[in-house]
Order: sequence, then structure tokens, then C-alpha cells
Amino acid sequence: MHPKALLEACFFREHRNLGPRERATLAETVYTVLRKKNLFDHFAPSGSGSRERRLAILGFHGAGDFLRSALSAQEINWLNQCQEIKVDDLLERHRHNSPEWLVLPLKDQLGTEFWPLVEALNQGAGLDLRVNTLKAKRAEVQKALAESGIQAVNTPYSPWGLRIAGKPALNKHAAFVQGDFEVQDEGSQLLALLLDAKRGEMVVDFCAGAGGKTLAIGASMRNTGRLYAFDTSAHRLDAFKARFKRSGLSNVHPAAIAHERDERIKRLSRKNRPRAGGCPVQRTGHVAPQPGPEMAPEPAKRAGTDGPAGSHPAGAARLVKAGGRLVYATCSVLPQENEAIAAAFSAAHPDFEPVPAGEILTGLKLDDAPALCSGGESGQLYLRLWPHRHATDGFFAAVWHRR
Repeated sequence: MHPKALLEACFFREHRNLGPRERATLAETVYTVLRKKNLFDHFAPSGSGSRERRLAILGFHGAGDFLRSALSAQEINWLNQCQEIKVDDLLERHRHNSPEWLVLPLKDQLGTEFWPLVEALNQGAGLDLRVNTLKAKRAEVQKALAESGIQAVNTPYSPWGLRIAGKPALNKHAAFVQGDFEVQDEGSQLLALLLDAKRGEMVVDFCAGAGGKTLAIGASMRNTGRLYAFDTSAHRLDAFKARFKRSGLSNVHPAAIAHERDERIKRLSRKNRPRAGGCPVQRTGHVAPQPGPEMAPEPAKRAGTDGPAGSHPAGAARLVKAGGRLVYATCSVLPQENEAIAAAFSAAHPDFEPVPAGEILTGLKLDDAPALCSGGESGQLYLRLWPHRHATDGFFAAVWHRR
């Protein structure tokens, strides 16, 4: 599950008395404070009251008149003074709102594009949906949303995606309840597309989490074959259950594992391997139950990874059979977590041949696929997504074919 969604789920589970409007206001206020923390920390000392209250006032997401009705005259005067300050006249750290350790590598990569990235990050994320092609077509879901007063347009790259302006409540919409769509960033959808899993294959999602990409992969396999969803967090997999039930899939087998050398992983790697997918395991989880006869491993066909700093595709690579595909993916924009790891893996594993991501996406008939990629002689070796260029979250992916 996305950290933002996880935060909302935990807090609102404990405060069920809050209505949709209160939930939206609280959530967006918190995320505004987090996005602009450096700026608000600069303004806060001149105000009165607790620091938490001052930050909440500065980041309040809602009607200004409603906010001011709850403030003292002193607080209103302070807020007005803060809002009159021209942010462009402040120091860089108050304008970019990023930790200093992140600024230099971003500037090194982007040059003059650094500030457009800052602007995109400070605007917050949009709302993308992935149509469950096992149950519905994109045009059908688009029509159902329109009939509810929700306007959705096709995402520019993913053939499964719809993009919505604003943050309408979707969890009770009939199309959502019956599993016709899931909320999923377009960039995450592109990662699942890169795996290009086929009907009847064996696939392992090596770090499935709450299952967003797992469900996309399962639908692309047309509910055939076998798809293992591994994660070290049983709690994250628990969040997967409701989504899995809505999806209509029966080819997904979720299982918590202790680490990337869990006995279940070893058993899969010793047998005829499946194609694997997911992210390298680094968190502490629960030991998975031993597989029964219905879980008898076959050769893994495809694999992938989207992990945190220090993760490596070698853990999932052990599961990929000859002729299979490995995808290493991250939600990072730092080269040391992306290109550096991909290059090191290629150097250490000559039996894995790099496959240009751009060629795969072009073969899948994605519009302007080269614009999504970078690296290598062709400039299309890696998938490289940026919020200011592609209106997605920041993502990276590298692909290999096992000889």
C-alpha cells in the first residue's frame, strides 16, 4: 500500500466518526505540511500557540473563511503576514522543501529542470485509476464514472489508466465495489506492463506489498498460470485481501516470507523455476507456511523488484528460469538506487542480458515510449519516470532476459 494510503487507513480506522469532508481536510492538510515543511518551519516561530497548531494553520486545506473563523485575531494577523511573503525571495531550502542530502543529486541529474520538479512535487499527486481488464473495459469504466458526475480522461501512456481531477470519494462507487478499477499511479501501471506476463506463465512478485502491481500482472495473465505474491510484511499482505477479492482473480497466491532467503524461496529456486517479480525483501516479517501440494513450484518465468535503498535484484534473480524476464524497479529518483544497482547486477550476472525498456514498451504499442526512458546507447535502456515530465510518481525500472 502507498504510504499515504496506509497513513490514512490507520488514522481513520481509529476515528470512524469522521465524515468524508473531515477526512479529506485532515488528510490533505497533513500532506501539505509534509510537502512544505521547510517553508512552514521558517514561518512557524513568529506565530503563537503550539507548533503543531501553527503548522496546521499554514497547511490547512479548505475554505479560508472557515479556517479564520476558528482563529484568534493574533493568529489571523500572523497568517496574513505569512501569506504576503513572496516565496521566490526566500532561501532555496525554503523554496524546494526537500532534504539537503537529496537536493544535490537531483540538481546533478536535472540541471535547470530541478525547479520544475520542485513545482510538480509541491503541487501534490493527482488521482490515477487502473481499469481491471479482467472485468471491464476502460471506456465502460469511464462512462460509469461520468454517469456519477466524475470526469475521467485516459492516461497518456498506460492502456489501463484513467486520470481524475480532484479527489472524489470512490470507495463506494459501484464500479469500484465490483472490482472494475483500482486506484493506482500510472507509473506503477507501467512497471507491471514491463513484466509483460503472458497467459499460463509462472510469475513471482517478490515484494508484493498491498498488491497493486500484483493485481495488474494477474489481470494481464488473464487469470491463468500461477502468480506468487511474496512480502515480508504480513500486515501489508492483509491489506491485499479485500483488493484481491474484488479483482476476481484466482491465480494469485499471497504468502508472507521471513527474508529473501526464506525456505519457500529456496524451494522455488531449487525446482523448475518460475518467472519472478516484486521487490527485494529487507523488512522483518513472518515465516510463511510451508506450501501444500497445490503450491508445488514450477519454473519461474518472470521477476521484478521495486525496493528501497540498498536493495538488489539478485534475490529475485535466483527464481528466474532460462528464457525468463527479471524486472528491477524502484520508486526512487536517485541513481545510486537505480542505474548503479542495475549496472552492478549486469556486471556480476553475465547470464542476464539487459533488455531496453523502451523496446518493450514500444512493442506494447505505448505512445511515445522513448520519452519514458533513459540510459544506454539508445537512451531507452531504463524506464525513468519524473513527476514534472510524465505526471507520475518518480519510478525507475531495469529489465533483463535470462539466457
